[in-house]
Amino acid sequence: MEYTTLNNGIKMPKLGFGVYQVADQKECEQSVLCALNAGYRLLDTSAAYFNEEAVGNAIKKSNIAREDLFITTKLWIQDANYEKAKKAFENSLKKLQLDYLDLYLIHQPFGDYYGAWRMMTELYKEGRIRAIGVSNFGSDRLVDLILNNEVIPAVNQIEYHPYFQQKDAIKVMKEENVQPEAWSPLGHGGQVLKNPILAEISEKYHKSIAQVILRWNLQNNVITIPKSVHQERIESNFDIFDFVLSKNEMEIISTLDRNEYIADLHDVNLVKQLNGLKVR
Repeated sequence: MEYTTLNNGIKMPKLGFGVYQVADQKECEQSVLCALNAGYRLLDTSAAYFNEEAVGNAIKKSNIAREDLFITTKLWIQDANYEKAKKAFENSLKKLQLDYLDLYLIHQPFGDYYGAWRMMTELYKEGRIRAIGVSNFGSDRLVDLILNNEVIPAVNQIEYHPYFQQKDAIKVMKEENVQPEAWSPLGHGGQVLKNPILAEISEKYHKSIAQVILRWNLQNNVITIPKSVHQERIESNFDIFDFVLSKNEMEIISTLDRNEYIADLHDVNLVKQLNGLKVR
């Protein structure tokens, strides 16, 4: 496993396992167990994924020492204020069957996330969360949050893949010492997995296109959390530590950016839809 050091000195695995849209509890639990058996130690969930209990059950059944795991969950919009954030945190902790979190993220830049950040800062100072961060924050909101708070986000989890590289946002995060983390690192709909340039690189290393993309993420120092419910893919996605892309190959992949995104958080209808989702 490769690690990166967050801005508060905490070490975080560069490769993790995500469980977005794995709503079936048995399937989620089995997938997480499979991932842990394959060697993953970073797990990423959210209150809005409705599967924290399944993740917690898998952690318990794995018998892996707690200190060897890095567990992330996220605060949803409905609980994004000072009063509700602590209760939401306690609910997530109970479902996960944990005493503390390694990383707690504000899931979306909506609602009273300033109030939520104050509560998360208190929990962080109490030692109940090892690091706090955000998800889907644009550069403007990220920098504004940094400028007006004592504790700056350790992580910003964003959509990031070869067809949507967010180079300007990544540049800002590096300047502000905020660690980028990629959700949907393999894109959406499988289009990027058919790219002929990536296929040529994958043939050279006898790896899949998915493995090449995940390796590209790691070498860009972007934490990545691929998701799958299939054992073969879960294991394959983890098998990326035995090869290194050349500088030229990294540069070639950087030219594939098409600004093709899955979610436009500036879309009014999407914002209304997200605000209307209730997690309890």
